[in-house]
Amino acid sequence: MQTSDVVIASVIGAFVGAGLLQSLVFSQTTGPQKPSLAISSMYGRDLFEFYCASCHGRDGRGRGPVVPALRVVSPDLITIATRNGGTFPHARVESFVTGDQVEPTPAHGSRGMPVWGPIFRGLDANDAVNKVRVANIVGYVESIQVK
Repeated sequence: MQTSDVVIASVIGAFVGAGLLQSLVFSQTTGPQKPSLAISSMYGRDLFEFYCASCHGRDGRGRGPVVPALRVVSPDLITIATRNGGTFPHARVESFVTGDQVEPTPAHGSRGMPVWGPIFRGLDANDAVNKVRVANIVGYVESIQVK
């Protein structure tokens, strides 16, 4: 065996002995990783920013970055209570988030084209967790209402 072969065999032996070779092989990627579509945070603000802000804007005023591509202007969410006589319509807002609204709306579509309820169920089969996600998003929207 030549000296270079001994060095290579020693290095490979050290990697195998330490379990490093296996971790190096399995840690390599073949391309860019796709971002997760479900975030781990359950905080209403985090959920809103991840799932809702693209249309409604981070401040909830309806000026998100995808608004120019929408058929209908995204509504200002911080004035929901004002437009409802000073009371936040919790159940109605929840029905929009889940896609269970009674009346179809141009922005969210009909019952045949629901929004986040089915999407959350597709991302996570745990219904209890999905209910918390929806409740926290609605709670956050309620918290940003103008006084």
